[in-house]
Amino acid sequence: MAALSQASAAALARLRAFKPPPSQYTKLPLTRRASVLILLFADRRGDLRVILTIRSAKLRNYAGQAALPGGKADTEAETAWMTARREAEEEIGLPSNDEQLPSGYTVEKLTELPANLAMTELGVMPCVAWLRSLSKDADIAKDLLPRLDAREVAAVFTAPFEQFLKQRDDVDVEGEWYRGAWHSWYHEPWRMHMFHVPVTPRTVFRSQEVENTRLDAATAPCSPESKAPVLLADRAAQAYGKPVPGSSGPEKVDKSLAQKDALDMPRYRVFGMTARILVDAARVAYGRDPEFEHNSHFGDEEMIAKLMKMGRLKPKKEKGEILTRDVMEAAANIELSSEEKGKL
Repeated sequence: MAALSQASAAALARLRAFKPPPSQYTKLPLTRRASVLILLFADRRGDLRVILTIRSAKLRNYAGQAALPGGKADTEAETAWMTARREAEEEIGLPSNDEQLPSGYTVEKLTELPANLAMTELGVMPCVAWLRSLSKDADIAKDLLPRLDAREVAAVFTAPFEQFLKQRDDVDVEGEWYRGAWHSWYHEPWRMHMFHVPVTPRTVFRSQEVENTRLDAATAPCSPESKAPVLLADRAAQAYGKPVPGSSGPEKVDKSLAQKDALDMPRYRVFGMTARILVDAARVAYGRDPEFEHNSHFGDEEMIAKLMKMGRLKPKKEKGEILTRDVMEAAANIELSSEEKGKL
């Protein structure tokens, strides 16, 4: 593995030094706990890259979307770190037991970031780790990626970590790198980030199940009116029979075939909570704000505390219970005591 660049070494040092504030995570019921793994490694130039996945089109939640490896906790005794490592083993083949890693590889836990609130009403704890090798000839893609769980993951890809602070990229790939917009979510404006990560055969690895369902070009769903790349989430929308913006209506397309075609796109879209987590992690690592507008606070610890205080986030989700804007506004108006604020 190449020697770390000066910027990468400093970024890892900042992450090691970051002390997360007290979290609401362990106060949440087991059914509301989840974590993700921000797994960093150095490329040939010594720059940090992060490992991401494309969720299978067969999943009920967030099908076809880019995500960090992760999932829900299994037991009360399982820490966020343990959950993230277990899920990473299931999804990308990274052994949860360090003794089972290929010779010369280690995984260092760097830090945890404040928990985020998912639309599915889960508290999601980002766990940051560094995958390193003492060998200069190490090839992470060959040695570790991917042993994919085709039930959950369609592909694994990597992205330059520092790039999640930048407005533009300088690669010669069709399409834009970043787009963002402010939205009114509850009591304050909310910045939604959308990144379009360029991929190459060296940076994307597909599950064998998806590889075996190659889509014939003559029957592939396409957008002939537009020269811009059709984004992965739009393909997923087509697969579920939903209209894509600018189209005349929904197309009935086999989910696995639509996703296979989408994986041929030159850029993969990263947005939503995953994008926000990556922006926050990069802010900590590189010690600076992004070039684009963003929310200043990290995570959603205060909102999670307020939702619990108003009786939400119970062990069992009640029928028809949805995290609406009205619910969020009601939670935002709840006052926390000095003691409760001190624990945030």
